[in-house]
Amino acid sequence: MTTTKERFDFRELRAWLGLWRTPGFGPAAFSRLLEALPGLADAVELPAAELERLGVDPKVAAGLADIDWSAVDADLRWLEADNHHLIRWGDPLYPPLLAEIGAAPPLLFVVGDPGHLSLPQLAMVGSRNPSAGGRDTAYDFAAHLAAAGLAITSGLALGIDTAVHRGALDGGGVTIAVTATGPDRIYPARNRDLAHAIAEHGALVTEFPTGTGVRADQFPRRNRIISGLSLGTLVVEASLRSGSLITARYALEQGREILAIPGSIHNPLSKGCHRLIRQGAKLVETAEDVLEELPPVEHMNTAPAVDDSTPQDEALDEEYQQVLAALGHDPVPVDLIVQRTGLTPGAVSSMLLVLELKGLVAAASGGRYARIGTRQ
Repeated sequence: MTTTKERFDFRELRAWLGLWRTPGFGPAAFSRLLEALPGLADAVELPAAELERLGVDPKVAAGLADIDWSAVDADLRWLEADNHHLIRWGDPLYPPLLAEIGAAPPLLFVVGDPGHLSLPQLAMVGSRNPSAGGRDTAYDFAAHLAAAGLAITSGLALGIDTAVHRGALDGGGVTIAVTATGPDRIYPARNRDLAHAIAEHGALVTEFPTGTGVRADQFPRRNRIISGLSLGTLVVEASLRSGSLITARYALEQGREILAIPGSIHNPLSKGCHRLIRQGAKLVETAEDVLEELPPVEHMNTAPAVDDSTPQDEALDEEYQQVLAALGHDPVPVDLIVQRTGLTPGAVSSMLLVLELKGLVAAASGGRYARIGTRQ
């Protein structure tokens, strides 16, 4: 693979980085200058009046006199490292689906294999504080879908994002993390090791230049890239105020598929998914449902067959079977399980712990428990 500097003229490369660092100089301004000029290397030296004549906002044009070239030099030093790449509009490596969206970022900073950005992708997003069942569902769906040939794209956040990245890696597939900071910053810090694993088996990508820290307004910008890279967005578990719904809205605006996994009516983290389903998102219950809803993709593996039997259940003795039978997929308190089974509270509590360790039961708030359905 050729390096960024081999694909760019150095003056042009430096100009793109300088313009991108200019406050207010976004995709629209890039587009105007690219239409009017043969390249951008000379744009940074044009008088403000000439830039205004070309359609650049006066305040933005004035800002070009104050480009922080030392910060641009930091970007260039970052590019010297192995596996660090910069992709611009028109580059053969620029992901074609992302290029279709409005306000597509002119520049992408990538750690890992930039070729992965053009793979067929599914965005998977959800709560930063999911239930145990939601986390397991996210992990299992990601593992199956990655094994089927989809790259799994998410935002490196805690909770559902972390689960889907790990699931895709453990499924032997590719995962892509879109971040809301510069390529030299990992947020959250506790996902540093995960980020390194993603860079080895996928890619980390951001539109923000080096040195960019965490700011709330950068996360919606990140979300439009997550959905823009992908054939569709699957929301696993989300409250009504979840940022995941922003990603889903971007997917709708971009003409991409929106899918959601339903949950318990008593779980507030299911309400966002239920709202999406009422608004027309596709309800999915299995990994195969996802594949059926997405546009056909060449070279995708057939999804692995899912065994709907539960041999773990069959190996349990009669009293454990009674406890499982007393549980539904909505959380119930221990005293209700005791009432349904006729077993002692001590015996029920002990068996619930064993069942939780076996992955058959999930603890919920308030000392309640729910049965975990067949994993997908």
